[in-house]
Amino acid sequence: MDERGFALWGLPWRNAVTFEQLSEHIHPADRDRVRAAFQATRAILGPYESDFRIMVGEEIRWIAARGEGEDVGIVGRTMFGIFLDVTGRKQAEEGHELLAGEMSHRVKNLLAIAAGLTEITSRTTVTKTDMARELIQRLTALGRAHDLVRPLPQNQGSAALLGDLIAVLLAPYDDMGAFSGRIRVAVERMGVGEAAATSLAMVVHELATNSLKYGALSSEAGTLDVSSRSCGEELALIWMERGGPAVEAPTGAGGFGSELVQRSVARQLGGTIDYNWAEGGLIVTLQLDRTKLKG
Repeated sequence: MDERGFALWGLPWRNAVTFEQLSEHIHPADRDRVRAAFQATRAILGPYESDFRIMVGEEIRWIAARGEGEDVGIVGRTMFGIFLDVTGRKQAEEGHELLAGEMSHRVKNLLAIAAGLTEITSRTTVTKTDMARELIQRLTALGRAHDLVRPLPQNQGSAALLGDLIAVLLAPYDDMGAFSGRIRVAVERMGVGEAAATSLAMVVHELATNSLKYGALSSEAGTLDVSSRSCGEELALIWMERGGPAVEAPTGAGGFGSELVQRSVARQLGGTIDYNWAEGGLIVTLQLDRTKLKG
């Protein structure tokens, strides 16, 4: 193997290297598959290829192996082929798959939200004209909230005040006119950076969608309170639902929405999320890093 090959595998130069020595550095999840493929290539006539991960310290790299199969023609037990570093391509593919899953999830959520908002509006209006006007207002508010879930262009400074951000996101779900006020937002006054605003909007949007489907916002008498509590370098956001149907902790693995929330809270906001399936209604506590929120 040439010097570039050794550098790719993160190994010091030596005169020769065996497959077994290389396989020690293959990712454990791929090792058995690669070993089986290697054995299979010895009976294959013609070219072969295989993609797999290797461990270089804490770094994971994707390798594409290309070569000629069958032992015939091997001179001095030397294999002929190439290793390609395809880490960038694999990361891009994973990003595209994640984006496709996220977009599919959001579209399904938007359809469920539209149906839920229509149901809410039908309960609070008398005439078709009133219903049409109020539903348009709700959908317009939903559009403004949805804009906050998209990444913002860079260099736009702070996206919003925390309370304003949450209030805009929840506006489509509140009752209008004489029955307004079932959603209350009372949080600490602080600015939220553009990067954190996108992640926080995604989390609030997901919680509101689930509440509209199964929780307090699905009920005519349901209420939602969003408050905050200072915890030094951290800020706790408390999402408290009351007056909705009885809730139970879900069983089994969470769906894509749950994974999306967990990832956003942990990676982008440097915090944790806790669900309390209380008898009176769901209570969600977000423990967030203030530095991450302002950044």
